[in-house]
Amino acid sequence: MTDQMIIRIDADLKARLNRLARAEGKATSQMVRELIRDYVKERDIGAYIDGLWERIGTKLTERGVRPADIGKAIGRTRKGRG
Repeated sequence: MTDQMIIRIDADLKARLNRLARAEGKATSQMVRELIRDYVKERDIGAYIDGLWERIGTKLTERGVRPADIGKAIGRTRKGRG
């Protein structure tokens, strides 16, 4: 489900945005949605960290590391035997 958002924007800026959107073959509303999505994505630290953990997990799995191996390594490190 999508919600509608109403914003106020300078007429010249709106015209420039419309031109750029058309040049890229997009509707202005699509362009605005993409810009907002990218803005939030770049600044949402929680999502960034989740993505980082996912990439780390994928790399470890590719190298044959199992969750139990990670747990053991953490335990050894915490005991000072890393």
